[in-house]
Amino acid sequence: MARNEKFEEDLTCLLTKLSKNTSEETVRKLTELKNRLIQLHLENVVKINHSVMELVCAKFLVEKGYDLLVEHPLDGGLTCDLFGVKGYGSLIVEIETGFVPPDHALDPSVYIAARIASKIVRYSSHAGKFALGMPPHYVLQFQSAFTQPPRDRKPDDLKAIKTLCDLYYQNPPVTFREIKNARIHIVYIIDVDQATIREAEPEAYATK
Repeated sequence: MARNEKFEEDLTCLLTKLSKNTSEETVRKLTELKNRLIQLHLENVVKINHSVMELVCAKFLVEKGYDLLVEHPLDGGLTCDLFGVKGYGSLIVEIETGFVPPDHALDPSVYIAARIASKIVRYSSHAGKFALGMPPHYVLQFQSAFTQPPRDRKPDDLKAIKTLCDLYYQNPPVTFREIKNARIHIVYIIDVDQATIREAEPEAYATK
């Protein structure tokens, strides 16, 4: 079976599972998102592990009343995984699978910590709320400063976050102002096997 055919077959199988005990309107919206992901895969933009998590998360958010876009472009050359609008509010969800590229086999923990911090800083300013999605077998780690109101953040915490981000992300570098105002509001635990979502408080995953 060709790679593209397998991708479409997997998403179709998942959509069948997600379609149980839900409305026709939800199924219609999920089908549109599935078709969009298939097209992006043909363009070599998305991969299956990431896409199935997006689709499971999408059902959860659609049922909460969000209108969703996948792989949505933002200002500054960024593209977010899921962008949702509900009334006057907006939400960005970035999916984290825990993948570490071979180039960072010797510094996986630092690399992932920098990647997550950079995502929170760069993406959270583009929506009213920012969330990270992860599988149940992966534990996120990010600085506790991101769960605090900006006025409560200590200068040393901001400096530590900037130093971490600057290790790998300097094009362009994040600013202290961006770090001070960045915030994570929700963590979604995405169980693809069961096609379910659990919400968690970010404080449960934050590190010092």
